[in-house]
Amino acid sequence: MKNAEVDTYLKNAGPWKKALTELRRIALDAGLEEAFKWRQPCYEAAGTNVAILQGFKNRCALMFFQGALLKDPKGLLEPPGRNSQVARRMVFTGVDEVLANEKALRRFLAEARKLAVSGAKVETKPDPDPLPDEMRDLFREVKGLQRAFEALTPGRRRGYVLHVSGAKQAKTRRARIERCVPRILAGKGLDDR
Repeated sequence: MKNAEVDTYLKNAGPWKKALTELRRIALDAGLEEAFKWRQPCYEAAGTNVAILQGFKNRCALMFFQGALLKDPKGLLEPPGRNSQVARRMVFTGVDEVLANEKALRRFLAEARKLAVSGAKVETKPDPDPLPDEMRDLFREVKGLQRAFEALTPGRRRGYVLHVSGAKQAKTRRARIERCVPRILAGKGLDDR
């Protein structure tokens, strides 16, 4: 069933309106439930996130939450970032590419739906990136910051950790996390609008 918030999102999708509309059609045809999460169209099965539509400046994508489990012999899926362990996405630069890859998309969606229903999960590296000391210090200083940070998705938490720990000097790490406090308290990731 179509979600009214997704209708509004697609109406304002700019150059990706046609491509994202086709991706929506394919996802709904796969028997997935449509929701609107993180300000984007999200598709679920058995109460589990399966895929999400993404629009960027120069491309759009369909990202699979447990994409690392999908069989991809042609290498059509890519990790959304260099540190991604679980998610994989298929990227498009136009509606023609979506339509040309519809068969593969349907196969990925059917497989992802089965994985969601089965409860399968990608085994990830445990805590690959430890929290910088400056983050721990700020957790003690700012009321509710640690709770807000822990409520973020694993990918958003990891984004902040990588951003902060990427600085060589302690004062720079401290400054980076201090600038991120309002975003964390608002439940936003580093790159969220």
